[in-house]
Amino acid sequence: MHVQRLSQISTHSLSHFLCDLSVWKEPQSSAMGEPDPPPRRVSVHQALGGGFVADLLLWRRWGGGVIVLASATSLWFLFERAGYNLLSFASNVLLLLVVILFLWAKSASLLNRPLPPLPDLEICEESVGKFAELMREAANYVLSFAHDITIGRNLKVFLEVACGLWVLSCIGSLVNFLTLAYIGVLLALSVPYIYERYQDHINPKLCVANRVIQTQCRNIDNVLKKMPLPSNKEKKIQ
Repeated sequence: MHVQRLSQISTHSLSHFLCDLSVWKEPQSSAMGEPDPPPRRVSVHQALGGGFVADLLLWRRWGGGVIVLASATSLWFLFERAGYNLLSFASNVLLLLVVILFLWAKSASLLNRPLPPLPDLEICEESVGKFAELMREAANYVLSFAHDITIGRNLKVFLEVACGLWVLSCIGSLVNFLTLAYIGVLLALSVPYIYERYQDHINPKLCVANRVIQTQCRNIDNVLKKMPLPSNKEKKIQ
């Protein structure tokens, strides 16, 4: 259920959150010398979907947040510091689980106790269809980028993809994937909570950074528009 809830964070909510942030303006003084009323606060909870995942990331469910943080820290320590292998660790956990369930079922039949409360271990067709639809949309999104770069000769998209891959390469040379995932978990459990509490102080800085980035992007777009690019002329074969 938690994994399904993760997929229910809508793009509309995130775009609404970004739009609210982009139109945020610093309070200015009116003509009478009185300051304007404070700006409307952005609902981080609604931007994150407003459900269990939002409560977890904003630490409104302390138990769930502690479990996620402790689990991530334990896995990172086991694989990164203790030197455990993922395959051996998963095999040992599954072996322990199978032995416990087997002994439980045997003792239940001998002592007239109820069997282990296991759910139906099957994957419904609806879940497979949703997963396949998500994979199809992701693949089409990547292919559209490839089309814009190769066929469309979109220099802007090419530079964005090249810079993104270069940044990922630099990050990968500094930390491995497990450490990067652990850092992502820590940021996911800290950044939304800090922003929700101190967004009145953070929003002015974000607005200044947003204006600077937009100005630089417009300058780059103007430079790219001035660069001569070969046009795609279709040749008709008679």
